[in-house]
Amino acid sequence: MLSWRVVVPFLLTGTIWGSTWYVITGQIDGVPAAWSVFYRFLLATPALFLVAFLMKRRLRLTRAEHWLALWVGLFQFAGNFLFVYNAELYVTSGIVAMMFGLFMVPNALFGRLFLGERVQAGFIWGSVIAIVGVSLLLWHEYSANPDAGVIGGNVGLGIFLAFLGILAASIANVVQANPTGRAVPMVSLLAWAMLYGTIFDLGFAWLTAGPPPVPTSTNYWMGIVYLALIGSVITFPLHYNLVRDIGAGRGAYNSILTISVAMLISTVWEGYAWTWLTASGMVLAVVGMVLALRAKQAPT
Repeated sequence: MLSWRVVVPFLLTGTIWGSTWYVITGQIDGVPAAWSVFYRFLLATPALFLVAFLMKRRLRLTRAEHWLALWVGLFQFAGNFLFVYNAELYVTSGIVAMMFGLFMVPNALFGRLFLGERVQAGFIWGSVIAIVGVSLLLWHEYSANPDAGVIGGNVGLGIFLAFLGILAASIANVVQANPTGRAVPMVSLLAWAMLYGTIFDLGFAWLTAGPPPVPTSTNYWMGIVYLALIGSVITFPLHYNLVRDIGAGRGAYNSILTISVAMLISTVWEGYAWTWLTASGMVLAVVGMVLALRAKQAPT
């Protein structure tokens, strides 16, 4: 666990993914969120195909595998990101990241419903504690400014959109865990899924936001490059190798580092104000997530 092969990718992926939540806020200020999602994956998709090629993973999929990639793309690279980008119009980026720390809860529910997986009592109690902690953070976010969000609209709508994003990501995660998904290299499946999601993003953006805008801000395009290449492509092989070295269970602890970095950035650059309520919520959320992650899924 203390080998550089583990520590370096663990710290890099957690830090980079923690920073992406804040970078997104610069992508939705004055530019339709749907177009920013499309631009991100327009750049990331060919790069991920290149990663799959360099990793010598097969890129030729069967008909069933293409259908699976299509569904993963629609839920993960379209639904999930469209909901997240729009949620950050209304809710502090670090809080949205904290909400996604609860990703493991719908994962377990859907896994139980569709895959017959069972979870131990420790996972349930840990999840309950984490939900209470995140609820305290959300209550403070709503109470502080219920009608005016970070950029516009209301906090309640942002919370709702973030929950939809969590559900979409969880569905994509469970869908790819079926026997068809296990038979295809993960990086190849994600490359094709990203392609299908990007095509949907293009159509959705054009229908809902009109012709594509061409932002002139250098910071905007630097953010696109960072999110696409660093946040979506470079970190994937690192995380892939990390999970291979230490297992999916231990690799999941990376989410704790991710949300910690996200909240630190929100505090420094978004002016997030800490109170006894929010501090208590943060502690409960992290403790609950750690307890839940320590409780391994029981075999079916």
